[in-house]
Amino acid sequence: MYKTRNLILVSLFTALTAIGAFITIPIPVVPFTLQFLFCAFAGILLGAKLGALSQLLYVLIGLLGVPVFTQGGGIGYILKPTFGYLIGFIVAAYFIGKITEKIKVLTIKNSLCSILIGLFFVYLFGVVHLYLIKNLYLGTSNFGIMTAIWSGAIVCLGGDILLSIITSVVAVKIIPVIRKIGYAPYNKNIKSK
Repeated sequence: MYKTRNLILVSLFTALTAIGAFITIPIPVVPFTLQFLFCAFAGILLGAKLGALSQLLYVLIGLLGVPVFTQGGGIGYILKPTFGYLIGFIVAAYFIGKITEKIKVLTIKNSLCSILIGLFFVYLFGVVHLYLIKNLYLGTSNFGIMTAIWSGAIVCLGGDILLSIITSVVAVKIIPVIRKIGYAPYNKNIKSK
């Protein structure tokens, strides 16, 4: 029963991340989406392994050609400037989940810290890939590392911090509800405050 439930939850967060790709605010270079919101929820609610698995499944489905990414899908998406963010989602969900699993009492503050650490990895993979693709593959002139950091991280930072705060507040409220309906997310001893 737990395996079936876990498969359903992983699939749910895979689908939610795909939906988040299409809720966008178009800004130059890297569009702002709700994908990180669902990535962070996957890490907090499913834990490290299942959270990362949901994001890995999302990326694999997109690479197989299903148009679940912001600009479609297919193996060629690896060469898109924004592909690094997708890899960052996998790493972020894992670290958010891993940190949250070690927390004894889940508060807004410590859940926010784990989410912001995850966000760091999204930006790290995203900005590095953006810089490399723009310079080495696309041959874009005048796209230095500071431009990559500005357009790939700083422009989106305010919105992502807002999403992180929302995720923290909701997670602290929803974990006791999930426990009451019979699903303890990875650690039965975790308490919400």
